[in-house]
Amino acid sequence: METSRLKAWRFIVNNIGHFAMMLLLVFSLECFAQDNQLRPGQYITEGGWGNLSIKSGKGGTLVFVLEAVGGNAHTCDLRGQISNGHATLKAFEKGNPCVVSFSGAGEDINVTSNGDECRFFCGARASFEGLYFKPDQGCTAASLRKTRNEFKRLYDRKAYSEARTKLEPALRACKKTLNWLEEGWIRNDLAITQYKLRDLDGCRQTLQPLAADAAKTEKQLKEEYPPTDADNYMPIVEAARTNLKLCDTGTKGSP
Repeated sequence: METSRLKAWRFIVNNIGHFAMMLLLVFSLECFAQDNQLRPGQYITEGGWGNLSIKSGKGGTLVFVLEAVGGNAHTCDLRGQISNGHATLKAFEKGNPCVVSFSGAGEDINVTSNGDECRFFCGARASFEGLYFKPDQGCTAASLRKTRNEFKRLYDRKAYSEARTKLEPALRACKKTLNWLEEGWIRNDLAITQYKLRDLDGCRQTLQPLAADAAKTEKQLKEEYPPTDADNYMPIVEAARTNLKLCDTGTKGSP
């Protein structure tokens, strides 16, 4: 007759495959939960039109602020508390609330909503739904502001090599999440610095994404862009025209 210990051992041997599968399933579920959990931090959409900030609140809660910019400078502004991956925002006393859903996608966060109920928080040409990326180091709004301020101090001192070294990596590393208007100004700043360093080929290459619009008239641009976007974009285009002319002719300009 088998002893109790032998019976227990035989049971383990016969079912070891099931135990292994259970352990693997538990491990996989834990990894999935870790990969999909929301982490406090700053997140930015591709193209920089949306910014999401998540912070730790009281009692282990998460609070968020979400700001997005659409066509003609229409905006979205949402803020509140996240519970179980959702935030419920009430626009009116009556009617269905706006429900914003946040789901982790690795280091990034996908933001969705229940549709028309959330339109109250946005202008007519703006939307906030999409994938928000964890920005690369130095690419948050605060970091870019600091970099551009440091660049200006160096440029004003005519320390052009140091100014270029400060700004060039930001354009390269942050291009994915840069707002189109900020990218335009950074390209102009970098191009004029390259011109000062007599890197005319580099100057033209930096301005190449702006060259097509720089060749258009103001009337053409105002026909292609919404009014406020055109007003914000025109100074960038005018600067690009001037800088392209400098780099094409090689004419020495004033700092």
